[in-house]
Amino acid sequence: MSVPRSLELPAGVTSTSEAGLYGDLAMLSAAAIGPSKGRVLLIPGWTGSKEDFLPLLPLLAAAGYDVSAYDQAGQYESDPGGDYSLESFARDALWLARSEGTRTHLMGHSFGGLVAQQAAVLDPAQVQSLSLLCTGPGALGDSAVRPLRKLAAAIGQVPLLRLHELREQGVKRPAEITRFLAKRFTSNDPRSLRAMTELLISTPDIVEDVLATGLPVWVGRGTDDDAWPHDVQAAMARRLGVEIHVVPGSAHSPAVENPADLMAAWLPFLETHHLEVA
Repeated sequence: MSVPRSLELPAGVTSTSEAGLYGDLAMLSAAAIGPSKGRVLLIPGWTGSKEDFLPLLPLLAAAGYDVSAYDQAGQYESDPGGDYSLESFARDALWLARSEGTRTHLMGHSFGGLVAQQAAVLDPAQVQSLSLLCTGPGALGDSAVRPLRKLAAAIGQVPLLRLHELREQGVKRPAEITRFLAKRFTSNDPRSLRAMTELLISTPDIVEDVLATGLPVWVGRGTDDDAWPHDVQAAMARRLGVEIHVVPGSAHSPAVENPADLMAAWLPFLETHHLEVA
């Protein structure tokens, strides 16, 4: 779970929505300052939301990119979906990428990285580049499976507020952030939350399929990332033919924990590939 440090919309960032495959998808967007170099679509992770990318939006706009982050189907402020398979989540991303009529740079964080990989494999012609942040080649490792299975079984049986309170027990945060996290978690469609949880347990490794697309790929993680094991993420990067970028001063959420150094590590990759945008 990413925890935003501020919920104030930066200058130039607007709250909008776009039609997805099954309903409206809530978005935060910023237009490029100056001539656009292309579009970036940011896909959040499990129990996350578009707010996980708030600090990146103005930085990407200042660098010349049109950028949007969105809540996935059934997540926080987006409408419920009709199908919560990984393919369906990926097709929503492709739908948003297609809506602008140009190829889009996809950045997937955590579970969003699994969605981004699936989208790239389903329709690489829609994707300009693929960036994977604090994610892995497939399901989380064995150490995470047991608690995730328990949580998946509880969703729909235990009120979401109670599950959230158990997760946050003993954690001290600013009041505004505490209220937001509770609202975000309890606003999820339980079917979507359960499906994402189960996908973190069962999603197969499709790295070879991603490699076969020939798309440019970037891989990064926080220094203290505690989701996919560091060696698994490094091995994924090697299989994709790239080096992994380690963002200092961050754990599982570099976009909120150290956006400046994340941009320093990631922007050169976008700059290398933006000239190919149609």
